[in-house]
Amino acid sequence: METAVDTSVLLDVLLADPQHAANSEAALRKAASEGGLIVCEVVLAEVVPVLGTASVQEFLSDWRIVFRPSSEESASLAGRMFHRYLERGGKRGRVVPDFLIAGHAQIHAGGLLARDRGYYRDYFEKLNLIDPSRTS
Repeated sequence: METAVDTSVLLDVLLADPQHAANSEAALRKAASEGGLIVCEVVLAEVVPVLGTASVQEFLSDWRIVFRPSSEESASLAGRMFHRYLERGGKRGRVVPDFLIAGHAQIHAGGLLARDRGYYRDYFEKLNLIDPSRTS
């Protein structure tokens, strides 16, 4: 089964993050060998400013990462979970893209390769979350 990839994991590798790059790269390689990697439009949009459009295509190709657009089902799931987040006192803003990434992963992939910032596990209980720092 394919694994969706969160932006943070890709940026770890692209920017050679001293703390996370090695684990993120190893986790990407493992997931790629076990069924392939996918990203949604949010992840693609967040990586373009780092590499530029042409280099993003090359990076995705090199890693054999497939762009898989979101669906109405995954966007609706993200919206329902974001609504729950707001009802619990969460604030509007930056987290919407993360809810879209998680909704996409839950519907279109077998898991999400991401460093959890708490709400993935809290709001997407059915999502198989793969934390690169815990997959050595």
